[in-house]
Amino acid sequence: MNVHTQTRTPAETALIDAFAECVGELPGNADVAIARDTAIEALKIQGLPSRRIESWHYTDLRTLLRSVAPFDSAAGSKPIAPLISGSTVAAVSNGVAVSAGHAEGVTLEKLSEKLADGTFVQALATRGTDDAIGEINAAYVTDGWAVDIADGVELEAPLELQNVQNSGQGHVRFPVRVGKQAKATIIERQYGGEEEAFSSSISHLTVADGAEIIWIILRQYGDTSVNFGQFNATLGKDAKLTLYIVNAGGKLVRQEVHLLAKGEGSDFQLRGINLLGGESHTDVTMTVGHLVENTTSTEIVRNVVTGRARGVFQGMIRVNRIAQKTDARMACNTLLLSDDAEFDAKPELEIFADDVACGHGATVAEIDPAHLFYLMARGIPEKTARGLLVKAFVAEIIEELENEPLVEALEGILEEWLAAHG
Repeated sequence: MNVHTQTRTPAETALIDAFAECVGELPGNADVAIARDTAIEALKIQGLPSRRIESWHYTDLRTLLRSVAPFDSAAGSKPIAPLISGSTVAAVSNGVAVSAGHAEGVTLEKLSEKLADGTFVQALATRGTDDAIGEINAAYVTDGWAVDIADGVELEAPLELQNVQNSGQGHVRFPVRVGKQAKATIIERQYGGEEEAFSSSISHLTVADGAEIIWIILRQYGDTSVNFGQFNATLGKDAKLTLYIVNAGGKLVRQEVHLLAKGEGSDFQLRGINLLGGESHTDVTMTVGHLVENTTSTEIVRNVVTGRARGVFQGMIRVNRIAQKTDARMACNTLLLSDDAEFDAKPELEIFADDVACGHGATVAEIDPAHLFYLMARGIPEKTARGLLVKAFVAEIIEELENEPLVEALEGILEEWLAAHG
């Protein structure tokens, strides 16, 4: 246990003081109030994690989180245009669920109502003593959308869950249950402007037997925003989840992924794209647990880092003793575009079964001068040529989606980032 004996940092003090000021206005019954108190007491005792905590070794919050934006009720509550036209949108803005569309077979409930009647209280439990995101979110969560997709439903258009935090502070959750044999594409938008903001978002996804889900986390924040995300998922028998994470903004970002393959024949695919520039710090930390026989997972992460940015990928695959016939592979590939850029990769395997096929790898490279010369020799300006090579490095990940509107939208975001950081 990490017992906090050091002098509190300004960020720790701000978080604790803010709770005392706003606790009376937070939604929830008596049980939820106890869960909130438990979370903030853990933060008081442990403090923010430092590099001494193994899971936070590359993201020392005591050093990196220097201030916390205050709550701002005047920040406004407006949804943004959906990534894909025709999507069903359930929006949260400034910590308030503001609007939701309708899709046949999908039930949407405001999380504030589930907090008020206490039906969500068990989900506020944290993952352990190193779960700073869970502690902060459990203490402050105000709203979100609880989603239920009925058995056998196949959504023709994406469901977009928006967390918009243009300024101030907000904390939300998206619990999602997907019924048996259902199919859907879910887009989680983490979005903010150029003003200082501090936000957290936790998603809980349960995928029932035979269901297939594509889930896209798209993060676009300004250069002064802090955003912490946590994605928790469990897979049933023959369930399939393809998770895309696209980080394209934010000063300080930590995205955690925790997945449990509980059903035989389940399959998890992760595709990550980190576009890092300026002086940003972005951390993607993942744990995948293979708990039963005949499950598969493949994780591929591509990173483009320029300026003085720093990126982190920590990936842990755990295979239980009974999880024979597991096939699990992980790769992290990084393209450094600046001498001052940095990326730390820590892929790990923890295997207790003996009949498995598992592997991991990591590479770091610069743009190949021969490739750059080849393009420039054909009359392509250097900046354009560099952009083409970077796009090629990332594009094959995006194109795996096989959904033309989604591919076009994500390629557009990539082009915007290249224009700003090329």
